[in-house]
Amino acid sequence: MTEIEKLNCWIEESNNIVFFGGAGVSTESGIPDFRSTDGLYHQKYAYPPETILSHTFFRKMPEEFFRFYRDKMLYLNAEPNAAHLKLAEWEAKGKLKAIVTQNIDGLHQKAGSHNVLELHGSVLRNYCEKCGRSYAVEDILKMENVPKCSCGGTIKPDVVLYEEGLNQKTMEAAVEYIRNADVLIIGGTSLAVYPAAGLIDYYQGNKLVVVNKTSTPRDRMADLLVQGKIGEIFSQLS
Repeated sequence: MTEIEKLNCWIEESNNIVFFGGAGVSTESGIPDFRSTDGLYHQKYAYPPETILSHTFFRKMPEEFFRFYRDKMLYLNAEPNAAHLKLAEWEAKGKLKAIVTQNIDGLHQKAGSHNVLELHGSVLRNYCEKCGRSYAVEDILKMENVPKCSCGGTIKPDVVLYEEGLNQKTMEAAVEYIRNADVLIIGGTSLAVYPAAGLIDYYQGNKLVVVNKTSTPRDRMADLLVQGKIGEIFSQLS
């Protein structure tokens, strides 16, 4: 039995699947990964992405932050790929209970998924730090330099920057879903970013699946390892 056949069997038998995904889920939709050779490290900025996308940098140099943010973090024309679409299909069938994602692009929802736990927030949501008013991502694109609310406050993207903590309620919900999952599929993530990567330690089952192009620190723990592009692999699943 091949890895794909085995994974298909597990999926057929389960009505309690949880998917934990990272940047690799979206690269096939044309959204670059920070750590890839053609990713954001090799771009035209005076600071590395992790510096620019930090809380300190946002406070000290908001103009440069938003120049980078508008240029490199917003991919509003990106479309869901086979992985996003398959996960939405499983949810509609009642097989998939939750998606836990490190991505901030909203592509899971665009594909039709509903129960998406966004560990690092979403570029689609923005809010005024002063009065709390919500703004769409299109509003950010229309404004120049540092986007300002009508009240005068700075509008901040609802994304978790470096140095900022993750939303506690989202984390608790993710822990609960992962702990109770029958099948846990980890896809498109290097499992290098904490605390998010540590969430999979809560899994108590015996069907831990790792789907990734390259090896991860958790490969030895996996009950099933499928290497390759996640979109291509998911397009072969039932």
